[in-house]
Amino acid sequence: MQKTSARLLALPSLLQTRRDWPGALLAERLDISARTVRRDVDRLRELGYPIASTKGPDGGYRLGPGSELPPLLFDDEQAVALAVALRNATTTGVGVEEAAARALHTVRQVMPARLRHRIDTLQVTPVERPTARPNPQVDSGVLMALSAAVHAREELRFEYAPVSVPDASAPHHPVRRVQPHHLVTWGGRWYLVAWDLDRADWRTFRADRIAPRTPTGPRFTPRELPGGDVAAFVTGRFQGSDGPGGRPCRGEVVLKLPAGDVSPYIRDGVVEELGPDRCRLVSEAWSWAALAADIGRFDADIEVVGPGELREAFGRLARRYADAAGDTSGG
Repeated sequence: MQKTSARLLALPSLLQTRRDWPGALLAERLDISARTVRRDVDRLRELGYPIASTKGPDGGYRLGPGSELPPLLFDDEQAVALAVALRNATTTGVGVEEAAARALHTVRQVMPARLRHRIDTLQVTPVERPTARPNPQVDSGVLMALSAAVHAREELRFEYAPVSVPDASAPHHPVRRVQPHHLVTWGGRWYLVAWDLDRADWRTFRADRIAPRTPTGPRFTPRELPGGDVAAFVTGRFQGSDGPGGRPCRGEVVLKLPAGDVSPYIRDGVVEELGPDRCRLVSEAWSWAALAADIGRFDADIEVVGPGELREAFGRLARRYADAAGDTSGG
């Protein structure tokens, strides 16, 4: 049996790995009695962990969201990944640089020496790609408000600053009423794709020019985008990819990376957030091999959505790379 302190560290870690834990299974995993499990859960609740109980013969425990952030447990890989993500937070265009620096300092202070050394050796200087237009910072609170409205399918009202007035918080801007459908990035900027209720048409709005009003409106039934695909819609609006001059090879993949880690490096594509560590990328190139190689530069797992030509191009590149890796002749 583990000591009490060791159990109190192991118990939250177990609760984080699945949605529901039967009490008997927790007792078996920790090699303690069900009564001891109940006592340990009570101790964790006193420390701020929001652990809910379920009654009945199969009753158990669930780690839920709380009003305050309790102590968190990370393994070595998670701690390093968190620190790396915080270092790179300045490339997201969300204006969280100062908060990210403070969070990194907090995380670093509680790291074991072996991990702190690994993090200290990682020094990254973000260098933005030269561009004719600056990418304005977006308030993280605005992005959260837009994302919440998209997720809840609630109508949204916001002031929309003109292009000539970059400050979205200035007074007397036109008020728009929309049904928000998607929050995407294009060319390093954040956009809201929405159905404009007053104009009865689809519109894209720059997030840095949006000042949301509260409360949100009633819930709505999602409409189908023209073409049924947000990436195709945004690409068509900004690049005219279906018209003359569009690149002939267009594909879609899912990357196991946050959208904020991908969007700064995509100038001719659309990135859509699918979760905290997954995003959808739709991009174009003049050949399928070039498109596959461009997507392959991201150090992440890739799921090819389509078309088949892109999947075949990945296969050809994989065989070439495998042959190159196995060539030890030196000539």
